[in-house]
Amino acid sequence: MKTPLNCIMLVDDNKTDNFFHERVIRKYNAATNVIAKESAQEALDHLKNKKNNESCTHPDLIFLDINMPGMNGWEFMEHYRELDSELQSEMVVVMLTTSQNPDDKATALSQGGIIDFKTKPLSKEILDEVLQSFYSSK
Repeated sequence: MKTPLNCIMLVDDNKTDNFFHERVIRKYNAATNVIAKESAQEALDHLKNKKNNESCTHPDLIFLDINMPGMNGWEFMEHYRELDSELQSEMVVVMLTTSQNPDDKATALSQGGIIDFKTKPLSKEILDEVLQSFYSSK
């Protein structure tokens, strides 16, 4: 694997999924920092806060779940598209979900901001594919 990304953000209300996905990312040295947010609102607040004390102010890659209470992945993307365009250009958003519904995939890929659609769980193969597709020149 190439040089690790600075930061990957996981946005998923399922603590077990976040734990497992973080372990996969760390095991394969895909990122120096991994930050998990258990709600879409928490993730948006983090992205909007320019003075975060965390080591991962703005992630290079966001893995986003669709089905979350409060604000789901679709609603997150509506607000995400309102963020500064320069900030958006620095991040890749990949929908990582249990959904195998082709309509969800089509919707995700037709909306601006979502670059790819993958089915959970995150694996070495999925991680390699995403990194190769979007970060091979870095």
